[in-house]
Amino acid sequence: MTPNQPPFLHILTEQPSVAHHFIAQLRNVEVQGDRMRFRRNMERLGEVMAYEVSKALPYEAHQVTTPLGTAGTQRMRYPVVLTTVLRAALPLYNGFLNVFEEAESAFIGAYRGPHQADETFDVEMNYMTSPGLDGKILILIDPMLATGKSMIKSYEALLAYGTPVQTHIVAAIASRPGVQYVQGHLPKCRIWAGAVDETLNHKYYIVPGLGDAGDLAFGAKQ
Repeated sequence: MTPNQPPFLHILTEQPSVAHHFIAQLRNVEVQGDRMRFRRNMERLGEVMAYEVSKALPYEAHQVTTPLGTAGTQRMRYPVVLTTVLRAALPLYNGFLNVFEEAESAFIGAYRGPHQADETFDVEMNYMTSPGLDGKILILIDPMLATGKSMIKSYEALLAYGTPVQTHIVAAIASRPGVQYVQGHLPKCRIWAGAVDETLNHKYYIVPGLGDAGDLAFGAKQ
């Protein structure tokens, strides 16, 4: 990395912060039984991560009028589009929406298809809606970045709506192989992870991870 090149992987738990507390509760099997608490911890982690992402966005000078005069400030240079992968990402997305309150939103229905005999799988995608992306900041939100396949497929599908000026990928928990896969396909994209775990199991779930985020937030699917 050159001195002027920004880092393209940000891991919140590499520094002391309240993110450690939220992630510890999200992982804890004794806490996970409280579905409302799981969703709230994911939302609060989203708020913390949104603040961290906001520090890397482009800003421009701006003036606001107060009752006694004017004050100089800054505002974001480009509109933000928050993209969430249904259904598991909704609590994390809500945290981002609490911070980027004027953001537009895109929604993607993407999920793992049936596992093959060798435990590989294809990513199925059956729903997508998005505003135009030209000249905007794209933030892709999914709580678990396991293999990275669904994230890349989602990004490539979103390009039908335009070309963003920046792309940021956000995950509560990521795997090292998933991070490497995304970086190999999107070398200029910034990845923001609450924590990065080193391995995937034979079914490509993150270990130690936290389990199935969608089931924990909304109930087991049939």
